Amino acid sequence: MKAKRRSPETFLYSGGKVGLLLLHGFTGSTAEMQPMGRFFHKLGFTVYAPLLAGHGTTPEEMAETRWPDWWQSALDGYERLEEEGCERIAVAGLSMGGLLTMRLAYHRHPFALILLNTPVDVRDKRIRWARYVHHIRPYIPRGGTKEAHIESELFPYERSPVACIASLWSLINLTKKEMNRVKVPTLVVQSTIDETVEPASGDYIYSHIGSNYKEMKRYHKSGHIITLDKEREHVFRDIADFLEIIIGKV
Repeated sequence: MKAKRRSPETFLYSGGKVGLLLLHGFTGSTAEMQPMGRFFHKLGFTVYAPLLAGHGTTPEEMAETRWPDWWQSALDGYERLEEEGCERIAVAGLSMGGLLTMRLAYHRHPFALILLNTPVDVRDKRIRWARYVHHIRPYIPRGGTKEAHIESELFPYERSPVACIASLWSLINLTKKEMNRVKVPTLVVQSTIDETVEPASGDYIYSHIGSNYKEMKRYHKSGHIITLDKEREHVFRDIADFLEIIIGKV
């Protein structure tokens, strides 16, 4: 079945009093979260996915942003669900969105977190040098396309601002230092063949996060954009089962 190309815009699916905030990844868009959004809307959740600052537009616009801007988008998204009347809110983040998700755990009051292929370390080690070279090399080209069933649903940038890559590395390091502050029930989702994030990131997060209740799920047939890949329905069902357990506890 041919995939339908998605929209990169912010989306809201109105539902019940339990909200789910979806946060997309670095240089990505809400398109990568739409299948997950529709899945949970059918289960009765109110689902909101904000387009993070500088994303879904142009690399030049993104180059004017840094991680505090993306963080503000996450905060605004959480507050939007509160305005929609949600009494309990869970947050799920893919890749960089997972870093923002963890920060929301101690700046707001979500009842559960879902971390999808969230980076503690990445495959491309040049990220460590981005802060030194962005003045002389402002952009780098995108590092290859995804499989057809994923690529057709994405709205990626063909080049990434190096200053933003440096800011992402700063956010990763800050989140690692503050991970023990996360006390919210957490599901860590990690693809073992992730081509972008080092798969050991999932193990690191599970070991260092401060949550008293936490689960780890590994998937062996999906790449980095696990929300669009072959096992996505399996992933969504596992997340739904996890949230059902947590909702029963709160």
